[in-house]
Amino acid sequence: MAVPKKRTSKAKKNARKATWKRKADKAAQKAFSLANSVLKGNKTSFIYELTEEE
Repeated sequence: MAVPKKRTSKAKKNARKATWKRKADKAAQKAFSLANSVLKGNKTSFIYELTEEE
């Protein structure tokens, strides 16, 4: 199994974590924006078919 040779500094660890969180926040914001536009009927970047259930 691969093992790191030296300890990762706090700054590098925090920078990586901040990048990961920023990407997650951006994805969540994009999903929320898309959901709002679909609910309001202003969808332009999202195509879907409505299936009518009988």
